[in-house]
Amino acid sequence: MEKVAFIINPFSAKKNYQPFLNELKNKVGNPLYYVSESIPGTDEFIKTHFDEVDIFVAIGGDGTISTVAKNLISTDKILAIFPAGSGNGFSNETRFSKNLDELLEKIKAKQSRKIDTFTVNDRLSINVSGTGFDGKVVKEFEKTSRGFKNYIKVSLKTFFNYRPIKVTFFDEEYKQYNGRYLMLNVANTRQFGNNAYIAPKASKSDGLVDMVLVKKFPLTYSALFAFRMFTKRLKDDEYVTYLPVSEISFKVNTKNWHLDGEFNKIESPVHVKVQPASLNILV
Repeated sequence: MEKVAFIINPFSAKKNYQPFLNELKNKVGNPLYYVSESIPGTDEFIKTHFDEVDIFVAIGGDGTISTVAKNLISTDKILAIFPAGSGNGFSNETRFSKNLDELLEKIKAKQSRKIDTFTVNDRLSINVSGTGFDGKVVKEFEKTSRGFKNYIKVSLKTFFNYRPIKVTFFDEEYKQYNGRYLMLNVANTRQFGNNAYIAPKASKSDGLVDMVLVKKFPLTYSALFAFRMFTKRLKDDEYVTYLPVSEISFKVNTKNWHLDGEFNKIESPVHVKVQPASLNILV
């Protein structure tokens, strides 16, 4: 395990990372690990050990994974994951489980493949990012103790008072989609997390992202929308539109975004661009 490094977000998994660390030390012996104090701290740890490590393991949620991944883009280094977040969308989509023995077997086999990532105004995203309703939800969700129940509570509270965002595309072929939306999502994989499939046909290895435009729908539609999302049955209808793109520019009248579930302020104009086969991931 001298060519593997484990990066732990101590704030994930309800701030209870010690059982994982104890199990890791018991099964690996003397692992190289870092309990992250900050994003710059994680960046510095990876930089320090970059030449000696082949596989970097992110222990946390999508935000933690994205922080580690940005240091590995367009290199031969391999990203691995032990999911410990509130949604675990990316780890679900890349088939990582909360089973350390299974992860160690994967590490031993050292099989990997390249997948796509994308940027939003040059900020990396590996899973799903968006603005509008879900950007506001993430902002309010970060004020809670997290967890799926709190996410639902915040979502319901936000929905009733949320005013749709205005989206304006610059490219002629997309101007027909200019208008007001409940939310706009950019999906490299199929789900937000917790098996909520916002883009059930998205692929992380086709050189495209799915731009998902959702118009505000009446309360009577919300149960059907949720059912379709959790059963991979969302599709183009009067409220949902999918635009597969490799690159696109637009402006939107809000700065509230989430990138892989982490709140960000992003100014318009917004430029989204896919980085094909840019991240090497353990399989």
